[in-house]
Formats: sequence, C-alpha cells, structure tokens
Amino acid sequence: MIRAALFLILAVICPADVTLAQQNAETYQDDPTMPAGLLGERIRSLIETINSADPGEVRRFMEDECTESLREFAPMETHVETFRFLRRFTGGVDFHSIRTYSPPRERETVVVVRDRNYEAWRSFRLFIDDRDTYRLSGFLLDHHPGTPSDVGEAALSESEAIAAARAVVDRVCRNDVFSGAVLLAAADQILLSHACGEASKRYRVPNKVDTKFYLASINKMITGTAIAQLVERGALSYEDTLSRYVDDSWLPREISDRITIHHLLTHTSGLGDIGDEPGRTSSLRYRNLDDFKPLIWRDTLAFEPGEGYRYSNNGMFLLGIVIEKVTGRSYYDYIRENIFDPAGMQDSGYYELDQPVDNLATGYVDDSSGEYGWRENTFEIRVKGTPASGGYSTVVDLHRFARALLKGALVPNSALPVMWTRYGEGDGYGFQVHQRAIGKAVGHTGGSLGASGQLTIYADAGYLIAALSNYGSTAQLLVTRIEQLVERIR
Repeated sequence: MIRAALFLILAVICPADVTLAQQNAETYQDDPTMPAGLLGERIRSLIETINSADPGEVRRFMEDECTESLREFAPMETHVETFRFLRRFTGGVDFHSIRTYSPPRERETVVVVRDRNYEAWRSFRLFIDDRDTYRLSGFLLDHHPGTPSDVGEAALSESEAIAAARAVVDRVCRNDVFSGAVLLAAADQILLSHACGEASKRYRVPNKVDTKFYLASINKMITGTAIAQLVERGALSYEDTLSRYVDDSWLPREISDRITIHHLLTHTSGLGDIGDEPGRTSSLRYRNLDDFKPLIWRDTLAFEPGEGYRYSNNGMFLLGIVIEKVTGRSYYDYIRENIFDPAGMQDSGYYELDQPVDNLATGYVDDSSGEYGWRENTFEIRVKGTPASGGYSTVVDLHRFARALLKGALVPNSALPVMWTRYGEGDGYGFQVHQRAIGKAVGHTGGSLGASGQLTIYADAGYLIAALSNYGSTAQLLVTRIEQLVERIR
C-alpha cells in the first residue's frame, strides 16, 4: 500500500494525542514573519500546492522543489493523491508563523498554519538538507502542534464553546469532510448532538444520531472495563500471568509465562498486531475468537514484557480469551450481559457484516480514481469485531457507557483511578489517559479504512465528547477541535 505509506510520512497524527513539544518538554516561540529568499518561496509554494491540489501543480512542485529521493518514494499519482487528501481534510491552510524550539530541532524548519475546515492549528515540519537549493527532502504534518506563542486564546463561557463547536461541526459537514454523528454533553445533559452525511451512499440513507458505526479500537475500553469487573469480583488479578488462562495452542509457554494481565492492558507486553499478518480481510471464517488462533500463535516478543511500549491488538485480543476462560461464556455474550445491558447500550453489539442489521452505517474510503469517488470498506474489515477492534455503537450509547462508568454501574468508583492511570510508557487499563488544563481526560480513539471515532471523558470537569464516522480519520480531528474549545471554558 504505497499510498498508505506515503500518507504516514506526510500526514502524521500523534498516537498519544500530544504534541512533540509536550513529549520532550520543549518550549517554543512563533515568529509571524515569512522568511525571505528561497526558504520563504518554498514555504509559499508548499501552501499554494496544498490549497490548489491541482495535479499539474503537484507534479511541478515534486519535480522542481523536492529532492529525487522524496519524489521517487512513491509513484507520482500517489503524491497527487496525498496532496488532494490534505486539501480535502484541511479545506486549505493559511500561513501563521515560523516556530523555533528550545532545545533546537537541528534538521527541521517548522511552519505553523491554520486550517480552514476546523480553524485548528497545524504545523508542517520541513526537512531541508541542502541549504543552497532548499529542496524539500521530506515533510510531516503535525495535527496538534499547540497554540502559537503569539496568540492569546480567551476563556469561553459554556454557551460560547458550544456555539463555536456547532460552527465547526456545521462547516465540516457542509464540506463533506465529516460523515457521521457527534455528541457533546455535560454529565447527563446533552449540549450538542448532530448527524450528517450518508449511512449508505448506495441507497441514499442519511446518518442519524442513533446510527450504528464501526468502533475500531474504541472497543478496547469495553474489554478493559470487562477485565476490571472480573478483578473486582475476585475472579482474576492484574498480576496474573497469561499462561494461567491460555494454553500452548495460543502462544508458547515461554512467552505466556512472562506476560501479565497488566502488560496486556497497557500495551507493554511486547506482542504485536493481528493486522500485520496476512488474512486480515473480512473472511467469513473469522467469527469466533478461536478462529484467530493461527494468527496469534505466530507472534513473538519485541521486548521483554514491561520494558517497553508497543501498541498491540494481539494483547488486547488475548484479554478476550481470558474473559472466556474465567467466565465460561463467549466474549460476545459476556459483554452484552455485563457491559451493554447494564449501561443501557441497546444499539451496540458485535454485528456480522453479512447480516441485515438495522440502522448500521457502511464505511467509505475516498477513491478519486474510481467511477463513484468512494469505495465501500465491506471487504476491507473483518466480518465481526474482536476484543481488540470492532463492534458497533452510537454516540448516544457511548454517552451511556461513560455515564455508567462514572456512576459506578459497571465497576465500583474505587476501580476507576486504577483503570485511569497512565502506567509508564503505556496506557491505562484499556483507556488512553491524558492530563489536560481542566483535569484528567480519558477515552480512546478508533480508526480503520472507512471508519473513525473517539470518546473523550473529562473525569474531573464532567464534559464528554463522542464522535463516530463512516469516513476515516475525520472523527478524531473533529473531537480534537471540540476538546480545544471545551478546555477553554471557565
């Protein structure tokens, strides 16, 4: 997938939803002056090429203003497609400043821009090895670079933040950047809910607030909560080794003996990803957890458990096997009876794609080369979700899930601090955990071909944001922008 590889090079979303500056304790200053000479010309040309996304202009830019190594990284049509994607999701960008960091980034020129769809700050990290020609040898897009140092963002009232969020939602819906549903709430009170786009382009069925969307990795929170339930009931311990619950047909004993439940929950086990193996398609044989055994069994450790971080779908999947072993129930039945039903999540489930499920959205992949401009993702995701990724839900049900957690309806309130602690380099127990200006934020992102989503729970401030989409990537970008507005409420 050359196009996918190039996208990862040119359009990077920070996986932990933090900027590089935050990760490295950097400080920065922004200068709103466009550089003189060749550097300024190069920056203006890059912005103009993104804003036009004209195939001829992209080809000219790659030929005249980039190094041979960058140009030949992928076929020219892939470069054209990448610029087209950048133009579509940003709506175009406008120069704001040149950013310098302390300590300095020796190889990078960082250009801060504001995009027109989300009115959010982005930055391009330009790599220029030859300071005579200033040809680009690479560039990365950071979606979350932080507010420029020369910009003071005023505090907002709750009503002002809601109005600003509604304006962003209306704009991305109008421009067909986002297709799906979004919900903003303060505790039980829904402040904003909206749906747009089509659940089925084939039959022109509109999305609704209660449309069921593919969860992708958002499902990890559900699995993590189920494990916490069993710990609270005394059925297992976070320090139990995996070998207590899986036999050699899943993993060699020399591996499972070294991995604990804690390691699996926090992505510190060293295991890898089912998605990296062949056979990741929607093959009809992948309906029960045992069907995945040949894929899991091949896995090896990238590091000694507990001594590193590696996002691992295999690790989270194996927690589903633990649940089945401990309870004597199928993972799917256990989740229905112990998570979905108590939380009132009646529009959530692990539906099979060859069944006529009511009110379920089809995922769509942008495909400019095709006759219709879109491609359905039906044959690019598995027929049924797993403990690591999949299942379907609505933004309304995600709100119910969050409220059930906070009210102690799924696990005792005393369990939440344990689940919602970030452990070293890893995550919380099935949750991504961040400390924000208004307190702790927990939740999870989800992304797949033709699907994206995010749930953010502000555990201290009481706000909640949920977005689910049948387009890739866009739900996370929308939630991030709404987060920025919510965090300015005073």
